[in-house]
Parts: sequence; C-alpha cells; structure tokens
Amino acid sequence: MSVVRDLILQADDQLRYPTGGELRSMVEFLSTGPNRLTVVRILTDNEKKIVDEAAKQLFSRKPDYVAPGGNAYGAKQRAQCLRDFGWYLRLVTYGVLAGSTELIQKIGLEGAREMYNSLGVPMPGMVESMRCLKEASLVLLSSDDAAVAAPYFDFLIQGMQTPC
Repeated sequence: MSVVRDLILQADDQLRYPTGGELRSMVEFLSTGPNRLTVVRILTDNEKKIVDEAAKQLFSRKPDYVAPGGNAYGAKQRAQCLRDFGWYLRLVTYGVLAGSTELIQKIGLEGAREMYNSLGVPMPGMVESMRCLKEASLVLLSSDDAAVAAPYFDFLIQGMQTPC
C-alpha cells in the first residue's frame, strides 16, 4: 500500500531487517512527503474545477457522448459520469499519498472493465475521459508536482487500455 509498508513486509517475509538500500528508499520516500501532500492538496482543493474541465474537454472531443443515445446523455447519466471523474481523481490522490499504485489497481481497475462493459460504457471512452482528467489536473500543478502526479494517471489510463 505504501513504499514503507511494502519494504517492511518484504523484509519481514524474509525474516530479516531492512537493508541499507531499503532504508535509503524509505528515507527518500519520506523526504518527498511535503511535495506529495502539496500535490494532493491542489488536486483535492480543485476537484470541481478539474472534473468540470475534464468533462468539458471530453464532451468537446466526443460530442456523441452527450447527444441523444450517448452514455452521458441526460442529467442522470452526466452526473454519474462526473461522479466517476471525481472518484478516479480521488484514487490518484491515494496513489500519490502512498507512493504506490496498489490502491488504484485494487479499487479502480480490478473489475472496472467488467462493470463498464456490463453498463454499456465503452472502454475507449473511459480511457479518453481519464486522459482529460489527467490534462485538467496537471495544468494546475507546477512541473515538479505534475511529475509526481502524472505516473498515477498514466497507470490508470494504461490499466483501462489493457484487455481483461
């Protein structure tokens, strides 16, 4: 779930103390805490702005999604789409905090394809929506902060592109 937890569990599984290299990895991870917290704070404080911008980008690229018969046509479907944007943004913040993609995998990707397929939501649309979410988020961050957040968005996007 986090770099520190994973390193400790690995050492414990092998009935040993963490190695010098593992301890240095922990120190490096812990030293990036203020930067990771800044990223999370910016994304959290700007959730509505990010979600609204991502939706604007997506629906301008894919107007058929909000046209009659589209997956985001109507107030209820559009609200569900925006809810999912916020949910995935929250998962990215969990990843940034933990320094791990484990929660994104467990909560956001496992079963997501099946769920979206069963609801008739095209996965290419979800991938494009996550790209829009990434773009809307990273523009609010400094280049250093964007470099921290981008891999978590990329993991999410890649996971949605990967076949079941």
